[in-house]
Amino acid sequence: MKPDEKPGAPLTGPECPDTATSFSQSISPSAPAPESASHPHQLRHEIRVWTRDLLIAIGLALVIIVFLYQPVKVEGTSMAPLLTDQERIFINKFVYRFEAIQRGDVVVFWYPLDRSKSFIKRVVALPGETIEIRRGVVYVNSQVVAEPYVPPRYADVSDYGPAKVPDGSYFVMGDHRISSNDSRVFGPVASQYIYGRAVFAYWPVDHFGSLSATEASEK
Repeated sequence: MKPDEKPGAPLTGPECPDTATSFSQSISPSAPAPESASHPHQLRHEIRVWTRDLLIAIGLALVIIVFLYQPVKVEGTSMAPLLTDQERIFINKFVYRFEAIQRGDVVVFWYPLDRSKSFIKRVVALPGETIEIRRGVVYVNSQVVAEPYVPPRYADVSDYGPAKVPDGSYFVMGDHRISSNDSRVFGPVASQYIYGRAVFAYWPVDHFGSLSATEASEK
């Protein structure tokens, strides 16, 4: 040691690297750590957003089902082959507030002779029309009504009418004509008794789908 050097004095010069610089370089690889640590936080935030959106979607679906649609169970075979006994369907409860009842609609209504019971049938004739059935063939205002939804083996070859449907009422029949209690028995149904249109089948699962089809099909 030279006389003018003090013990413990830091060394400088090209032969000894600057200690502060060396320390700074030694920790530089750890710089991305804060960014990687934010990933779990971002993931939790995304999960919360997805959960919120899912709950909102479920809530809206429940509101639509409760206030617009009603699940009902079909009892009996009068609407076969479209609907079978114990089948579960949805009916639209508000559709007829915005549009008129049409021929061919499958409607749910209070049984005119006992309002504690509900029936489901198809609209065949509209208010003011004259209906007649000759050997199973339906005539409305003397014109044949095509009924592809009635299979030949379900047809009823008996006669009915002619009879005029009163204003504000509808003539309804089941597709299974030989086993249906309908307007041929209890007369036309007043519009205030009709409270929904069948729109969708959901159980059993092999019947899942829209009820808008009019072609006869065996399930």
